[in-house]
Parts: sequence; structure tokens; C-alpha cells
Amino acid sequence: MGEKIAGLDVLGEDYFADPHSFHARLRERAAASEIVLPRGTRAWLVTRYEEARSALADPRFSKHWERFPEVMERNRIGGGDAPKFDESLVQHMLNMDPPHHTRLRKLVTKAFTARRVEQLRPRIQEITDRLLDEAGEKGDVDLVDALAFPLPITVICEMLDVPMDERDEFRVWSNVLVAGNGEPEQLQQAGAQMAGYLAKLVEHKRANPGDDFFSALVQADDEGDRLDPMELIAMAFLLLVAGHETTVNLIANGVYHLLRDPEQLAKLRADRSLLPGAVEEVLRFESPVNQATFRYTNEDVELGDVVIPKDSVVVVSLSGGNRDGARFPDPDRLDITRQAAGHLAFGHGIHYCLGAPLARMEGEIAIGSLLERFDLALTAEPEELRWREGTLIRGLQSLPVSLTPRGAR
Repeated sequence: MGEKIAGLDVLGEDYFADPHSFHARLRERAAASEIVLPRGTRAWLVTRYEEARSALADPRFSKHWERFPEVMERNRIGGGDAPKFDESLVQHMLNMDPPHHTRLRKLVTKAFTARRVEQLRPRIQEITDRLLDEAGEKGDVDLVDALAFPLPITVICEMLDVPMDERDEFRVWSNVLVAGNGEPEQLQQAGAQMAGYLAKLVEHKRANPGDDFFSALVQADDEGDRLDPMELIAMAFLLLVAGHETTVNLIANGVYHLLRDPEQLAKLRADRSLLPGAVEEVLRFESPVNQATFRYTNEDVELGDVVIPKDSVVVVSLSGGNRDGARFPDPDRLDITRQAAGHLAFGHGIHYCLGAPLARMEGEIAIGSLLERFDLALTAEPEELRWREGTLIRGLQSLPVSLTPRGAR
């Protein structure tokens, strides 16, 4: 690795390019190891499957937002000032413990039903077909821009009734906030712009409810309990970011690794029934979310072979757990026939991703339709491709491919 602070590895450019070898080295050493996050915060990184799964569900690892600035400051050992985020963006259920989390999740689940997700299938196919028509006319495209980004952002913007002509601005804000390693002023500005935009959106929906998912969220009622305006802003932020970031990377990562493994690609083309399993294996092999969002310890916690002290920042590596050979034999090999169930790509426990069924559906439709319609080839060498900077998300900045129609459909 590169830079060190106080003898600890700092997660920087080498890590962004290849987190897997770093996780493998730490996994051999201990269940969790101290590292330094890009902005100079000391944290414990959990890289083994069993301990990662345990930490994701253990209430001694808190996620409640109110104490987080204090705990982060206590563990800062380098870098400049920590950015201050707009409070309306952080008060969502991913940053809460029970009973607050329980209440919010119950209300959101009332709007985000399996039936509502399944009803989106024809529309997702329609959007995919349109994007592939446009991509096919060009022949050579960046698949991130041509399919992986516009599909899920279109779906989530339609669910939340966000005007499509504003999605590019949203993409800029989201990229800044998700990377999290820019200048504090840049992060704060993106947060303020996002919060201001979503506040207007909430106001509009409360005054003009429709048949969309966001209206259902505004109207969600549990015996008189409803989401207040601040909670709606935070929930819209969570859904917009989580609702597209995971799927962008699922699609792009999946296509990239299939193109790099002709045997697995041929196997999938020969038997389309393997598609759901292939999506699960891609989620395991190159998890779209590299690390779960931060936790902190409320007390000393014994995790595997280490004791993590009280008031420590804890980062659970989903991709580290998913490449643990103790759980998944030959973990660094893509195998679309593998039983990948139990992977941690969507988390585990009370914070398990609410949108997992939607992400899976979008991944299956996008990758399945692409392979059905086109022969593909990478038009850049793998070592020329760049992975997005940041510890949270694992995704390619671009994926240049050539598309050749597969004859009459």
C-alpha cells in the first residue's frame, strides 16, 4: 500500500484501484484491522465473512446519526476539517437504530411493496429497449453512459416523480457525496444543493399527490403516524442515491466481468435460466457497494479474534466478506453456477437493502436484454479502465464497448 499515518495504512488510490488484494491481506491477519480512511479518520475494517455478517446485525455497532460527528472527531488523526452535511440528508433510516429505524422502515415498507416493484417490470423493459436501440445505432458506446446509469436513474426518478431534465445535476451531486473524499466546501455545497432540491420536491408532492411511489411515501400512514417533511427529504435522498448507485455498478460490473470471462459469458448465452444466478454471482464477486456505511461501537466488542474498543468507527467490507474463501470456495473466480446465496452485497440484518428486489430486476433485464440483442467486445484494455474513487462504491468510471446486433430477433 501507499501512504501511512501513525503506522496504519491509509485507504487511497491503490485501494480504490484494487480493494480485493488489500482485503485478502487483512483477512489473513485478523477479522478486523485498524486502517485510516481517506479523510484521516482511524477506523476498524472488517474483512471476514462471518464477522462482517455478525457486525451488520449486532446492535452494539450503532448507526445513529446524532453521535456520529463526535465519534468521527474523536478518531481523526489526519487530514483537514470534516465536512458538515445538511442534517436533512442524514436523518434517514440507514443512519438510525431501533426504535427510530423500526418506525421509519415500517412506514417506507408500506409504500415500497413487492407488488409496486413488480408492476415496474414492463416499464423497466421498455426503458431498457429504448436505451439499447439508441446504443445499437451508435455501435461504439460507453456502457455506463448508454445503459448502466440512465436505466436506474430513469426508474427511480419516475418513482419519485423527479423531472428527467434535472437528472444530470443530480448525478453530479450524487457522485460528489458518494465519493466523499473531495474538499469539505465541495461536499457541503453538493449536500446543500441536494437538500434544497429535495425540499422543493417534498413540498410539491404534499400539495400535488399522484399515483407515483413518492406520493405513496408522503401518504404512508401507520395508525396516524406519518413521515414529517425532514424525514421525507432524508428518505428521498436515501432512495435516490441507493436506488441508482447500486444498480449502475451491478450492470456495469456484471457486463465487464462477463466480457473478461468468455467461458462464463458463453455459458450464460447458452442457458438463459442461469441469469438470476449470474446476477447474484456478480453481486458477490464485485459488490457494487464496497463498504457498508459507517458504524461505531457503543461498548468494547469482541469480534472474532480482536476486541474493538468503545467509540471506535467500524467499517464492514461487504466485498471483503464476499471474497472470503472460508464462505465461498475459490472466491476470486467468477462462477455463474455458484450458489452465491448468502452474499452480503445488500447487507444483512435490520438495514438489509429495501430496494434489493428492484436492483435484481433491473440487473436481470439490463444484462439479459443486452446479451440477447448484441455481441459485445471491450474497446479498451482492462488496465486502461478506471474505478471510481472512494471507499463506499465499487464501480467503473466508464466501460467502452462495441455492439454488434445478433441478427434477426
